Amino acid sequence: MNHTTSAAAPHRSSTGAPAPSPADGNASRFSKGSAAAVLVCWLLVVFDGYDLIVYGTVQSALISETGWGLSKATAGTIGSMAFLGMMIGAIFAGRMADSWGRRRTILGCAIVFSIFTILCAFAPSAAVFGGLRLLAGIGLGGLVPSANALVAELVPAKWRSTIATLMMSGVPIGGSIAALVGIRLIPAFGWQSMFLVAVLALLIVVPLGLKYLPETLAPVRAKASASGKAAGKSARTGTGNNDSEPAGFSSLLRAPYLGVSLLFALATVATLFAWYGLGTWLPNLMQLAGYNLGSALTFALALNLGAVAGSVITAWAGTRFGPIPTAIAAAAVAAGALVVLVTGPPVTVVYLMLVLAGVGTHGTQCLIIAAVASHYPAHLRGTALGWALGTGRIGAVAAPQIGGLLLAAGLGVNSNFLAFAGAAAIAAVLLAAVGLKLKSKSPISQGASNV
Repeated sequence: MNHTTSAAAPHRSSTGAPAPSPADGNASRFSKGSAAAVLVCWLLVVFDGYDLIVYGTVQSALISETGWGLSKATAGTIGSMAFLGMMIGAIFAGRMADSWGRRRTILGCAIVFSIFTILCAFAPSAAVFGGLRLLAGIGLGGLVPSANALVAELVPAKWRSTIATLMMSGVPIGGSIAALVGIRLIPAFGWQSMFLVAVLALLIVVPLGLKYLPETLAPVRAKASASGKAAGKSARTGTGNNDSEPAGFSSLLRAPYLGVSLLFALATVATLFAWYGLGTWLPNLMQLAGYNLGSALTFALALNLGAVAGSVITAWAGTRFGPIPTAIAAAAVAAGALVVLVTGPPVTVVYLMLVLAGVGTHGTQCLIIAAVASHYPAHLRGTALGWALGTGRIGAVAAPQIGGLLLAAGLGVNSNFLAFAGAAAIAAVLLAAVGLKLKSKSPISQGASNV
């Protein structure tokens, strides 16, 4: 049974016109309406990426200029607050997207992260700033799984893995914008100006979303509306790809999904530890290594441009060789590049290694998302993405804290690079385990051919 063609009520756009349904994802055509919706989702992911990386660009200023009494350890704690919010948002928004509809969840998350990011510019204390980052993080974390779930419904099946990977290029593009903007804005207007950029998302991209994002019915409700047609069908086939299965986290944590669900989550923990650890601490690490703010931000730009390139490279390689084998190679590249940084290479090599680290860390995460989107049935896709990304945020929460604690303990800049390299290596091992699991002809891998 092809689970993306189950009976469902038609989707409608915000204007009331029929919009592409999940069944359209298996069609060979990619309509203009679908393309516009994917573009809006990508723009929102760009702002998501900006808001995630912006803290790294202002961290030094917060420590030295605010008078909040921040140390490296407490700065790491504040850096973790957004990721803690993301963990909460990713877990619950993925489930809400499957239950309430993608459009409402995506736009709600975008409004939440925009408003609370703007308010960060007016924070009077470290405690308030951290609380606002936590609340913004809930919206940030909810957006990515919801947007990816919607996009997976709108694109032809053969392009699903590629588009999912390219969608995530928005994160490092947003990070690159944060680094570029920071070089100019911070010296001229102060750290507060960096958070006011989120006004653009609220005033431009959210209205575009209201116009172009299709209003999707919740899969479970859609099936209920077609229950008369489906009444004679079995509630469960044992193949793991039947749309009549209940949607929910409990479905992911039992056969046939349990093993792969746990491995995807653990691999995401390790990958996000490396990626967001670098995103949070790299400018500060390079300043501690003797570079000025402008130079430190150009190193962050190299990392994020590498991640942009990684999104394109891994999209091609994931389609050519499969997302899991490509993810294993990408994680190994990241680990190797970060180890080279510990040797104190010339500045040109530092730039090159940071580009490779960006390619590897973010590329791995893109490929994990593509694999999850491909290996779960439609009614579980948003929940599965929320599970992997939400649980994986444990790594994102831990990375800023551990980075700060290593520095506070006097272990130096290299301790951070080694910690992030180790996480990337662990991700490669876990993804190899995923590959072995899928090759064992488990039900979930058999269902992948139907997405």
